[in-house]
Amino acid sequence: MEAITLGPAGTYSHRAARAVADDVSFSESVTAIVEAVADGDYRRGVVPIENSIEGSVTETLDALADYDVGVTEEVVTPIRHALLARSESFDVVASHSQALAQCRTFLEAEYPDVTLEAVASTARGVERAREDDAVAAIAHPDNAGDDLRVLAEDIQDRSSNATRFFVISPADERSDAGGKSTIIVNPNANYPGLLLELLEAFADRDINLSRVESRPTGDRLGDYLFHIDFEAGLYEDHAEAAVEDVEDIAADGWVRRLGSYDTRHVV
Repeated sequence: MEAITLGPAGTYSHRAARAVADDVSFSESVTAIVEAVADGDYRRGVVPIENSIEGSVTETLDALADYDVGVTEEVVTPIRHALLARSESFDVVASHSQALAQCRTFLEAEYPDVTLEAVASTARGVERAREDDAVAAIAHPDNAGDDLRVLAEDIQDRSSNATRFFVISPADERSDAGGKSTIIVNPNANYPGLLLELLEAFADRDINLSRVESRPTGDRLGDYLFHIDFEAGLYEDHAEAAVEDVEDIAADGWVRRLGSYDTRHVV
């Protein structure tokens, strides 16, 4: 099976994708990945959904709302950041914006005068460091190869740093089986108690919500949709009943069942 994920080779997305596919292609846009899977160009895509420090990836949330796809698996990988460079003399540190934020304490303490440069991915930062002696990168230490030195390891602010990825599929490959599920709810309404009603559909059935995220619909100012992860499979009667209640509450809008899935941990 071939999957598409964020490139170039060597990103944390690439590490997650290698766990689910033998052949991996690359894109520099989450939206392009989701669109390619929705169009049937790829059977699987791997996109970051949430980091334990920086929170949700908003481009992924919006793309999942804009395109009709399914979620077949969740991949969780620890984030181990290292400082990589050709030499100890550099003026710029280049990496993905989230990686720079995740190493803020280390950078402020050890390199307060360097310029921070946000690039499309951690792997792109490694490419910059390979091309320019004045640039260092933040990435997994395995990305150093033969031409970069590992100046410092495990420089992330928190040792618990991890990222969740969704493995997405064409809509017709969604499954009701798995220990977790995700739905997107666009109520197309706004009144006191609306969110409470949506949450009570799960609370009344003792279903734990692991994530609730609101995003603007883009239709009108003040209109929101909700991404909801809950710890039950859609094959379970109480989960099915909860989602049916949500669909009744959002009768003027829509509910998208992204599917149920299990979690894979990748070191």
